[in-house]
Amino acid sequence: MKLSLPIRTLSAVAIFAAFTGPALAYTGEALAPDAKITLQAAQATALKAQPGTVEDKELEKEPGGSGLRYSFDIKDAAGTHEVGVDAASGAVLENSAVGPNAD
Repeated sequence: MKLSLPIRTLSAVAIFAAFTGPALAYTGEALAPDAKITLQAAQATALKAQPGTVEDKELEKEPGGSGLRYSFDIKDAAGTHEVGVDAASGAVLENSAVGPNAD
């Protein structure tokens, strides 16, 4: 059976997306082997500290704590907060409002 060009192209794109999508789950994922806390555990901690919807997440080298932290932008009715969770201990290192409504 011979497939048309659009179907072959769409199939190739779908296969590519299936393999590359999970690899780019969040910024800084390459640092994950150095973290003792998983992204899921850190996100649960961040959402306990600041309930809302996670808009962005990253793992980054940052001063304070162990020097490696997960950072989450969490949106709620009042605005957006940045919540930082230490990637070694799981401690909340930061919980501050960001953007135009920040005090």
